[in-house]
Amino acid sequence: MRILFVFIFSSLILVALPALGIYLHTGSVDRYLEFPPVTMYVEHAGESWFVFTILLLALAVVLWPLVKRFLVAVPVSENQVNSGKHFPWWGWLALFSCIASWILAWTRFHWFQPLQPYTFIPLWFSFVILVNAAAMWRNGSSLLTKTPGQFLLLFPASSLFWWYFEYLNRFVQNWYYVGIEDFSSLNYVLTASVSFSTVLPAVLSMNHLLKSWKRFDAAYENFFSFTINRPRLFAGIFLIFSCGGLFSIGIFPDLLFPLLWLAPLIIVTCLNSLLGLPTVFYNLRSGSWTGICRLAFSSLLCGFFWEMWNYYSYAKWIYCIPFVSQLKVFEMPVLGYSGYLPFGLECAVAGSFIMSLRDILESGSSRTVLADFSRA
Repeated sequence: MRILFVFIFSSLILVALPALGIYLHTGSVDRYLEFPPVTMYVEHAGESWFVFTILLLALAVVLWPLVKRFLVAVPVSENQVNSGKHFPWWGWLALFSCIASWILAWTRFHWFQPLQPYTFIPLWFSFVILVNAAAMWRNGSSLLTKTPGQFLLLFPASSLFWWYFEYLNRFVQNWYYVGIEDFSSLNYVLTASVSFSTVLPAVLSMNHLLKSWKRFDAAYENFFSFTINRPRLFAGIFLIFSCGGLFSIGIFPDLLFPLLWLAPLIIVTCLNSLLGLPTVFYNLRSGSWTGICRLAFSSLLCGFFWEMWNYYSYAKWIYCIPFVSQLKVFEMPVLGYSGYLPFGLECAVAGSFIMSLRDILESGSSRTVLADFSRA
């Protein structure tokens, strides 16, 4: 049961390390467990055009080869896409519900005022169903119709999954919420849990929909192969550094805040590699970048909708990111969108575990963990 060991052990260290670091530094973790989280206690560094420029150039160097390859790719025939299937009736209901929820979220009708803080929930449940309807129309299948029982498990799992990132954000406070000041602790936890339940279904459903976009296959199926000669040695080194960074994230939040998005992926990947289990990067060995690029773009595309619908909503989040808070798109600083790229891979790791849970418990098979999220 190596997979379950990775899940349990990684969960423990991901939760324990930030709290242990701040406890040894300050002697208390009480303020990091406030519900709802309305107290600001991290003093962030101001904007720095120097840091912004360096990070922008670094991102450009890393991403431009992938973007260029995507732009010049010639898709294969899409004759099998949308093979005579109609847009399902429940998709039209989801579209109507999504539009209606959007209107209610961005307007301030007096009669709707008591429900105004809760518009995120119907909006994103409608969006998830709409994306699955589009996948059904384009691919002939969707996560909702293909494996409905496992798909439904993604919702409670998603709540726990995003609660972890909310917990980790307490140590860096890169975002905070407004419009929730009157929520009781119980109301906040229940409302937030329902809202957070849409994260994994949204990203993974979008990934399934984008499988019909053949440009990803044309661009990345035969890209360059990437192998590491001594993978366990490198995994051990990266594991030590990422655990150390997570331990220190609350002590040096302005310097280590990117680890909020990177450390969970690195730690789980390193543990899998050390135990000889496949990782989300497994297909890079054969030169196939299709899966991880599609996952990253799926998350980025969902992120666009998250940030757009958040912008004029009543209960909303606002960002406070050190050094790079300039040049915002909606509430999000433009460089902040880069966090959605590794987040898509983290969604795949979490989602594939949930979707394969029955097989894992029955056989302990390592190959079911990746499911098909990170494959072509």
